[in-house]
This record gives sequence, structure tokens and C-alpha cells, in this order.
Amino acid sequence: MAQIKQITGAGISLSGNDIDTDRIIPARFLKCVTFDGLGEQVFADDRAALKGRHPFDQPQYQGATVLVVNRNFGCGSSREHAPQAIARWGIQAVLGESFAEIFFGNCVAIGIPCLTATSDVIAQVQGLLEADPSISITLDLTTQTVAFGGQTAAVSMPEGVRQAFLAGTWDACGQLVANAEAIRATAAALPYVAW
Repeated sequence: MAQIKQITGAGISLSGNDIDTDRIIPARFLKCVTFDGLGEQVFADDRAALKGRHPFDQPQYQGATVLVVNRNFGCGSSREHAPQAIARWGIQAVLGESFAEIFFGNCVAIGIPCLTATSDVIAQVQGLLEADPSISITLDLTTQTVAFGGQTAAVSMPEGVRQAFLAGTWDACGQLVANAEAIRATAAALPYVAW
């Protein structure tokens, strides 16, 4: 498991509150056996409705790794396909005003930090990205800051999650696999576990 201390890259702004998981990846794409190909379908219905004007279709945002969103991003159903689709499009971190709890947890499970900032900071970052898509954004989990366009502002995330990213222990399944021998030893010592 990798430590995640800092993410630097181009950003993409997606304005709007309460963008739910069905908008992120419509339900018809949930039939897949693997998550392969979901990146191509991220925001499929919104993109179709906007006929090439959606940020995820704009050439200047291709290759962006930091998604900047507003309030209650990822609300709705608990589908893990939503963060998978975002990640497979190329997003490595999300900066927003707030996140739905299950979406946030699903992002953590696959190594995508979701950091929050005030609505003023989000508006500044989104405005700069829309004016100049070439600016770089740096999210620093150690200092809990976002640097953008020569400015720096505070960001935050729950301390336990932040420490897990910094230590490289964010992957719960990976932790189980890495500690399989210790788990077997503990289970063998328990009188109520029968092998």
C-alpha cells in the first residue's frame, strides 16, 4: 500500500450541489463484472445532455487529476462504481465543500483522498480553473493545504483517514492480506474458532 501525502496536477471543476452517484455513473453501467471501462462512462447522461460542453468532455481538462466540486458530492445510492468511474477517468483526489459519507468511504477504500474546504476557497479554485485550466493544484495532506494559482488555503479531512493516507494504511483489504499470518495465529488461539 502506498503512502499518499500529496497530489499535484491539473484540475477540473464540476459546479453544482448534490451531484449524486447516479449522475456520476448511471445505473445501467452497474451490470459490469469488473470496473474496467467505467471511466469512459463517467457522467454519461450529463455529458450526453450537454453535447460536448460538459467539463469531462472539454479538451482543456483532459488529463486532470484533481476534481473540484461543491456541496454534498456523491450523495444518493452507495454504489462503489461512482468513485471507481472517477478514478478510472484519471482523478486521483477530490476537493469539495462536503461529501456524502458512503461516497467518501468508498473513495478512501480505493485510495482517493477527498478533502474539504470552505465554499469561498472552492469558488476561488473553480473560478481559476475555468479561467485558466493550465494551473496546477497541489493538495498536501501533511500540511492540510491546497495550493493553486499562487495562493494557498486550508483544507481538511477526518484525522483518522488523513493518518491512514499518510501511513499507507488506507486499504483495509490490503491490511488484512498483509497481516494474514497474525490473523491466523490469533484465530488459532481462540477457543471458539474451529478450523
